[in-house]
Amino acid sequence: MTEEIANAEVVAVYPNKVRVAVDDLLNFQAAGESLRVGSFLKVSDNDNVSLICVIESFSIEMKEVKGDGSSDYKRVYMIDAYPLGTLKDGKFNRGGDELAIPPKKVVPATKAEIAAIYADCYAAEDRFCFSSLTRQRDIVVPVHGDRFFNKHIAVVGASGSGKSSSVSSVLQKAISAKLGEYQGLNNSHILIFDLHSEYATAFPTANVITVDHLVLPYWLLNEDEMEDMFLESGDNNNYNQDSLLRSVVTIAKKISNPDVEKVNFDSPLRYDIQHVANAFRNLTRETKDAENSLHIKFKDGTTETFDDVEGQLEHYCKALRDFAPTERSKINKGPYADGSIDKFERRIRSKISNSRLDFIFGAKAKAATLEQVLEQFTGYKAGGRSNVTIIDLSGIPFELLSITVSLISRLMFDFCYYARRVESKTEQPFLMVYEEAHKYAPKSGLARYKASLAAIERIAKEGRKYGISLLISSQRPSEISETIFSQCSNFLAMRLTNPDDQSYVRRLLPDTLGNLTEGMPALEQGEALLIGDAVIMPCVVYVEKCDPEPSSSDVKYFALWKEAWKEIDFKKRADNWRG
Repeated sequence: MTEEIANAEVVAVYPNKVRVAVDDLLNFQAAGESLRVGSFLKVSDNDNVSLICVIESFSIEMKEVKGDGSSDYKRVYMIDAYPLGTLKDGKFNRGGDELAIPPKKVVPATKAEIAAIYADCYAAEDRFCFSSLTRQRDIVVPVHGDRFFNKHIAVVGASGSGKSSSVSSVLQKAISAKLGEYQGLNNSHILIFDLHSEYATAFPTANVITVDHLVLPYWLLNEDEMEDMFLESGDNNNYNQDSLLRSVVTIAKKISNPDVEKVNFDSPLRYDIQHVANAFRNLTRETKDAENSLHIKFKDGTTETFDDVEGQLEHYCKALRDFAPTERSKINKGPYADGSIDKFERRIRSKISNSRLDFIFGAKAKAATLEQVLEQFTGYKAGGRSNVTIIDLSGIPFELLSITVSLISRLMFDFCYYARRVESKTEQPFLMVYEEAHKYAPKSGLARYKASLAAIERIAKEGRKYGISLLISSQRPSEISETIFSQCSNFLAMRLTNPDDQSYVRRLLPDTLGNLTEGMPALEQGEALLIGDAVIMPCVVYVEKCDPEPSSSDVKYFALWKEAWKEIDFKKRADNWRG
C-alpha cells in the first residue's frame, strides 16, 4: 500500500482504545479483507513495531473542506479499535507498550498476517484446537493446552446458544488427542455432572452412571452432607441435633471398626446406619433413674449402669430397648424423651427406608468399598475403562442433588490430593465438568446448597495444585458463586441476553474487550468470545461442530402441533414416574 492510497491516520490513542480516521474507506479496504466489527488493523511505527487492534465500532463524521472562497463537506470514517498486542520481528506479544508515538501507518491486517500470528503462537505439542475465527473460519485459533485445562474454564451462554455442543466439542477433541502413535485410550480423565441426560449421545463409549447404578455410601458423608441429609432447614433445635448426630455416628463407626485406633466423625469408615437409627429411637423413649442419669431400668426388669454417656449410646446403638415406665420421684424421662428430637428421629428412619435413596442407604452402598466407589467415578472400573464418566443427575431426587454433587466432588478432590502427597507428582489429572452449575453452586447462600458449594469452591481454589480442575457451564452466570467464577482463567462467552448475566460476565472477564462484549446478545449459535490465559489474544470464534452431538436439541413445537392428534399411554408414564 502506498502513502497515496493509505489515507488512514491515528488521531487518538487511549490506554484501551485507538481511534483511526479514514478518508477513503474503499481504498483503505483494498489492502485486505472487507472491514467490519471484529476485523483486525495493524498500526505501525518507524521502528518496525506493529500494534494489532480489533475493530470494535465505527462512525461517520462530516469534515469541512475549504477552497476558492467556498467550503464543502466530505465523509470521514472514524474507527475505534481495541489494542490486542504488538507484532515485532514476526512475533506477536500480548499487551505491550513498545509502539512509538506518533504511529506512522495504519492498514488492515491481511488474512495471511493474522493466520501467521495464530500459526506461530504456540509450539506444536502445546497447541489444542477446537475453534476458528468467526469471520475467517479457515483460520484456526489454537489455545495452549496446559494453560487451558489446568486453570479452570467457564462456558456461559443462554439456552440455544450452542453451549452444550461447544462443551462436547472441546471434550471430544481432548479425548482424541495423542502424542505419538499408540493404540487405545489416551490419558485424559473427565467427569461430567449431567443434569438433563444430554451428554451420553455425545460420548458413546463413556461410562454413564444413572441413579440405578450409582453407589454413593452414606458412610462417606461428611458433616455438611449429613446436615443436608437429616436436618430440617430452619429448625431452631438444629444445633443440638447436629451435636448429637456427630456423637452417635462416631460411636457407630467405633462399633463397626474395633481394630482402628483413631476414629472420628469424618473418618471414611463403614458403619451400620441401623445402629444410628436404633440409638435415636431409644433416646426418644428413654427413662432414667431420678438420682443417677446413667442408671437405666428397662421394661423387662433388667437394669444397666453405664460409666459414661458414650457407653450408654453404644448400648443404645446395638438394639432397640423398651424402658421402664416413669414413676414419680424415682424414674424420670431421659433428656431427649421430651419430644425435642422426635421429628429428627422420624426423618432419619424415613430417609433410611426410602427406596429412592437406595444408592445411598441400600445393600450395594452398605457393602461397597472405598476403592469400588472411586473406580466408578475415575473411569477405571474393571471391564469398562473410559476417558469420560457421566453422572446422570436427572434421576436424583432434587433435595439430594447438592449432597450427591458434594460427595462425588469431595471424593475426587481427596483422591487427587492423596495421590499427589504419596506420589509427589500427578500422572492422571482430572477435569470436572459441571453442567448447569447455577443449579447446585449458587451464590444464594441457602443452607441446602452449603455442601456442594463448599466442595466445588475448594476445587476452584486449590484443585490445580493437585491435578483436578473445573469446567463450569451455565446459562445464568450471575447466579453462580463468585468465588468459583473468579478462579476461572479461560472463558467461552456465548450469546447472553439477560442484562444481569452480561454485566456479571463483563466484570469477571480477565480481558476488558470494550464494546466487543456488547455484541454478546447478537452472537450466532456456536459463536463465542474466547478469552483467557490460554489464547494468544482475545477473539470472536466459531466452535467446531461436535460429532456426535449431545441430545440437547429443542422440541419442534410447531412441526409436532401440525401433526394429527396423538394418544398418550398414561399407565406407562405413571409406571415410569413411580419408578
